[in-house]
Amino acid sequence: MSIFDRICLLLLIVGGLNWGLIGLLQFDLVAWIGGGQSGLLSRVIYTLVALSAVWCMSLLFRAMRRNESMA
Repeated sequence: MSIFDRICLLLLIVGGLNWGLIGLLQFDLVAWIGGGQSGLLSRVIYTLVALSAVWCMSLLFRAMRRNESMA
């Protein structure tokens, strides 16, 4: 797993924890840090989390392909 893969996974963890906080406590940590949901920093973080999710889909397919080649 490359360093880029690890960074993407870390961003997904941040996004997942943020959604957990929203669901349980109605508290958006990213918005709080970034000056509201429409703040530039918040929007950058939200975008990076979304791009990380797209990238991590490739991790899933790489793992599936690796398992198929072992069978």
